[in-house]
Amino acid sequence: MHREPKLERFNESVLAKYQVYNSIFLTLPFDDIKKTGALLPLFQEICEAGFAENKNPSEIIETFFNKYQEDPSEEEKNNLLFRFIQYIERQVVLFDAIEDAAFPVVNNMDGHGTLRNVKEEAEAANKTSELREYLKRFKVRPTLTAHPTQFYPGAVLGIITDLDRAVQKNDLTTIKNLLAQLGKTPFFKKEKPSPFDEAVSLIWYFENVFYQSVSQIYNYLQQNIFDGEDPGNQVINLGFWPGGDRDGNPFVTTEITLKVAKRLRSTILLNYYRDLRKLKRRLTFSEVDEIISEIEPKLYASAISKTGKIKITLEELKSKLHQIRVIVLEKHQSLFLDEVDDLLNKINLFGYHFGTLDIRQDSSKHIEVVEELEQYKSDLFGKSYFDLTEEEQIDALTKVQDNIDPENLEEGMAKSTLSSIYAMQTIQETNGENGANRYIISNCGSVQGVLQPFAFMRLCGWEKPSVDIIPLFETVPDLQKAHEVMEVLYTNPVYKKHLKRRGNRQTIMLGFSDGTKDGGYLMANWSIYKAKEMLTEVSRKYDIKVVFFDGRGGPPARGGGKTHQFYASLGQKIENEEIQLTVQGQTISSNFGTQDSCRYNLEQLLSSGVFNEIFSEGKNILSDEDRETMNNLAEISYNTYKDFKQHPKFIPYLEKMSTLKYYAKTNIGSRPSKRNKSAKLNLSDLRAIPFVGSWSQLKQNVPGFFGVGTAMEHYEKEGDFDKVRHLYNNSVFFKTLLENSMMSLTKSFFALTAYMKEDEEFGEFWQLIFEEYERTKRMLLKVTGYKELLENQPAGKASIQARERIVLPLLTIQQHALRKVQELQEKGKASEELLEVYEKMVTRSLYGNINASRNSA
Repeated sequence: MHREPKLERFNESVLAKYQVYNSIFLTLPFDDIKKTGALLPLFQEICEAGFAENKNPSEIIETFFNKYQEDPSEEEKNNLLFRFIQYIERQVVLFDAIEDAAFPVVNNMDGHGTLRNVKEEAEAANKTSELREYLKRFKVRPTLTAHPTQFYPGAVLGIITDLDRAVQKNDLTTIKNLLAQLGKTPFFKKEKPSPFDEAVSLIWYFENVFYQSVSQIYNYLQQNIFDGEDPGNQVINLGFWPGGDRDGNPFVTTEITLKVAKRLRSTILLNYYRDLRKLKRRLTFSEVDEIISEIEPKLYASAISKTGKIKITLEELKSKLHQIRVIVLEKHQSLFLDEVDDLLNKINLFGYHFGTLDIRQDSSKHIEVVEELEQYKSDLFGKSYFDLTEEEQIDALTKVQDNIDPENLEEGMAKSTLSSIYAMQTIQETNGENGANRYIISNCGSVQGVLQPFAFMRLCGWEKPSVDIIPLFETVPDLQKAHEVMEVLYTNPVYKKHLKRRGNRQTIMLGFSDGTKDGGYLMANWSIYKAKEMLTEVSRKYDIKVVFFDGRGGPPARGGGKTHQFYASLGQKIENEEIQLTVQGQTISSNFGTQDSCRYNLEQLLSSGVFNEIFSEGKNILSDEDRETMNNLAEISYNTYKDFKQHPKFIPYLEKMSTLKYYAKTNIGSRPSKRNKSAKLNLSDLRAIPFVGSWSQLKQNVPGFFGVGTAMEHYEKEGDFDKVRHLYNNSVFFKTLLENSMMSLTKSFFALTAYMKEDEEFGEFWQLIFEEYERTKRMLLKVTGYKELLENQPAGKASIQARERIVLPLLTIQQHALRKVQELQEKGKASEELLEVYEKMVTRSLYGNINASRNSA
């Protein structure tokens, strides 16, 4: 179908179109910014030439004003810089829309990793029956999270969608009108969104994208792999965090949780109602029309009910549709039967819950709950919980029972936590058990950490909770002992009974975010890999089916990048019958923003599990020698990163030279940027998103590469580099790690901050980072044999380069503003008004950079 190389398709369908539509955009006569469109390309040229000549951002901006403006005042300069920011934000939107529109052209929708490809490979290898058996038990669960890495308001998301369609049709008139609309639509949010606002934004993707894409995949499997029979497995489930994720977010309340669950239910019911209306236009046959007329008003009333009262149960809805199916099959020659089956499949996939609303809280908060509960009822655990030995605490947590009413508790963590558990019960009653049946414990590192929320549930009168208790092991030490924690739980009689009620399945979450922040890139990924092996071994020992839930973000530093390659590389020592991962911010819009991209990326995840299970044939098992090499690389990298993190300038550099403190001012997420309110910056309290994002804004991307080069160079110096090369050639896992690290390097641009090497305080520290960047780049090219980074992904690299070029003027403005802030802070109160202007400039410049990167945090 696509004969041209992928890079050529990208150049023709994305770059060429962007240049045409951007030229139209730049000439549109917006109010009070008439000259901006003409000046921006000139400013871009000055930026590119200036960095090539080793000028700093402020010098570049002065060069521009000297060349193209007649002695402008400080205010006039700043006004134009703000207008440039507005223009560049919109250029990013335009590029997004064009790239989304071109997705099915640039990507081969029937190529490697798609379901059609999987089917054909299984047939060629005579493994169709194995494929069917695996798909009867294998599942993929993307869980959408509202972490603050995406700022587009709803109005802008709508424009992107409309632009996408107009670009596909080459409708120049509509495109021009939409670009004009884009120029007048505000991007900046004056107030932080509430968790409910975030939920509504992400439910848009469920309603408009996943609803169709997931059912299309399921229908394809049913018709083409199972020959029309029901697979007996949903294959794809959806997860949802906004409104349930309490970790570090005091704004998530029980009221919000219930409100989000209601919104999920009403949205899926409205989607069913719309499909039923379409069916009604086709199924105009006798008997059938009567049943539809009976269902329709009940479904609509249930969808719009303010009280949440359901007029038709899920079972009744399925039963009525099955009646329709039988009548159509037996009396009407199966006319429009596919449409009936499609709706039935959607109902089986999404129920009345649409996506499972996960509840999450940090383990440290559960300690507070225990303290507050003991104040409320001193003999709750027999004697003071904190005076008990570890074994006695475990025993007390598994035996405690009560029926505590949260309304009798004082305001605090105990009241909010128990209320959230009662909310889970309510949601299960209205949305079904899948509405809210997972409780995740962040920063979990002990048996008690898992058993505390289990005890809280039974303190709410929930003797046999229909909930999966999910520990999240994040730091390197917690990952290393995770299997020991789980073995104690598997042998605990009370928890063992709970697992039996849950089908002897244990979901365990493993977090890349804090792992990378804690241990660096190689160690975090390798620790998770080894933890999965050990957790698989101990779970199989006790006949427990372990399911791994990966806390991936967007960038490689947080577990992102080419995720499907990771899952295809795990081997037989890691349980892989279900792929669960978090998807956040720009990664949602870039990977799942359209039906084409959503279907393609979900199919890639599905096929990665299939290839690992059915086609790997032992290829992904690491030899003892390769394992030793990987261990050594991770250890050297870890020590290098640990020394770097302990450098006396590490925290001051982030505070003074990066955009770290400005993340909290952007109003793009409801959650605070730190876990505590202390004025002093503590790395352990700092959230991974502003941490990774700040490095990204500096175009240094430290968390995605630091220590990697030093580790490989060690082998080079010892004359053992062939061992690294052997590992690379024989491990898809290691190869994927390095390729994702290349993405971090490709998105780095040290010329932007090269002026810092002359800084009296931070010059040496900047040089340290730059040298590791150069070292890592050299070693990656050596081990891969490439002449340039991402040589094997030319279209992906071209996309990165195009986006980086768009935001280069924005980055220049941001660094200039940061330099001005530092200058003005030294002058004191006399410069407060101007200081506010430049701080606002830094904050405003964050948005375009965040969205252009697509996976920056």
